[in-house]
Amino acid sequence: MDIDGGPPRLIALDVDGTLLKTGTRVSARVTAAVRGAVGSGAHVVVSTGRTVISTRPVLDELGLVQGHAICSNGAVHIDIEQALPVSVHHFDPAPAVTALRRLFPDMIFTAERVGEGFWATGMSPGEYYAGGDYVVVDDLTLGSEPTPRLNCWWPEGAPEEMHRLLEGLALPEISWVYGEFGPWLTISRHGISKGWALEHLRRLLDIPREATLAIGDGFNDREMFAWAGHSVAMANAPVELHGLVDEVTDDVAADGVAAVLERWF
Repeated sequence: MDIDGGPPRLIALDVDGTLLKTGTRVSARVTAAVRGAVGSGAHVVVSTGRTVISTRPVLDELGLVQGHAICSNGAVHIDIEQALPVSVHHFDPAPAVTALRRLFPDMIFTAERVGEGFWATGMSPGEYYAGGDYVVVDDLTLGSEPTPRLNCWWPEGAPEEMHRLLEGLALPEISWVYGEFGPWLTISRHGISKGWALEHLRRLLDIPREATLAIGDGFNDREMFAWAGHSVAMANAPVELHGLVDEVTDDVAADGVAAVLERWF
């Protein structure tokens, strides 16, 4: 997308580290920029690793009352007006839990249950803002039902050691992405990503690829960056992501999303 050309028609925005700093509200400037884009006719799509439950307050803050949102890293697509999932892409978590438990005996697993909350094998710091029920269960129970997303946290581990131990692991039915900060792993059904879900939505809305914009800050945004006509990483994103995008904008604390959207809206 030529940033000096017409405005983007489909705008994908990550939440944590992009629209807001985790645990805070969206700033007034970013909210105004998003509402300006919507008011000009653009499709603004919140595209996040968050669950449906924890995404809804962000949609409310932004004033998004209709349209689409992509949750759980692309595994859940919701109709905002109906407040219901349009599609949910599950996978069987049991093989991944079994294989990872052998490598990481103290790993804590958290399986999303859409619209309800989580089943988890222990207390995990990653879901404190997520909302919904948080029920501690054993591995067998957690693996007994399909889930759209499995979060994995290695409490006493280091990211580099996690990456090394996972090099030889082959689980063909799933895809995973590492967390940006700490020994985290997020697992989805093979091929599911934000970029995959956004491409389905782009085709549904019949919008040219060159009229798409994506802004994010995490490793789970890589496919979204590759999908977009114009990709933007936040300054607070890991530096290796800066080389994958067309542009790096300001830090989330400096309203980097607004700095991009205000060019057009």
